[in-house]
Amino acid sequence: MEPHELLHAVVEVLERLRIPYLVTGSIASMAYGEPRLTNDIDIVAGIQPGQVGDLLAAFPAPEYYLSEEMIREALRRSGQFNIIHPASGLKVDLILRRDTPFDRSRFTRKKRLRPAKDYEADFAAPEDVILKKMEFYKEGGSEKHLRDITGIMRISGDEVDCGYITDWAERLGVTEIWNAILKRLKH
Repeated sequence: MEPHELLHAVVEVLERLRIPYLVTGSIASMAYGEPRLTNDIDIVAGIQPGQVGDLLAAFPAPEYYLSEEMIREALRRSGQFNIIHPASGLKVDLILRRDTPFDRSRFTRKKRLRPAKDYEADFAAPEDVILKKMEFYKEGGSEKHLRDITGIMRISGDEVDCGYITDWAERLGVTEIWNAILKRLKH
């Protein structure tokens, strides 16, 4: 199984179950920016406790690994859980949507993209991908987040709403990182 096939399988289930979602992380970075290697897929989803059984049924063992205990724990603490495809080693991180101003904003700004010829999916807008990448950079300092942001700005920069990013960067406490990225892009 290839990453786009696993993404397709998960998107089909989320849409069938009417679970709002956004593809984000490195897959979204590549959709708006430059390609890079990745073995995981990040999706933010508004999963409700009553949908756990349907999710488990949609990803049966041994083809998939999905833990009911991990889903319920993620629901309790507004965290995340994984769907793993053992045969390929691929995994999906399902991050639970939070009731925050930023999550509400990014779900209203989603973009419908075609990650492969045979399906479409809801993606986080490029600005929201950039903002989350800055938050992750602030938390862990990984240069890959800055490379992803730079790639998005190089490829899709003309379509990126920098005012939106500047506003949310201030609210999210990442203004210094955003200013450094803008400075780097000018050189």
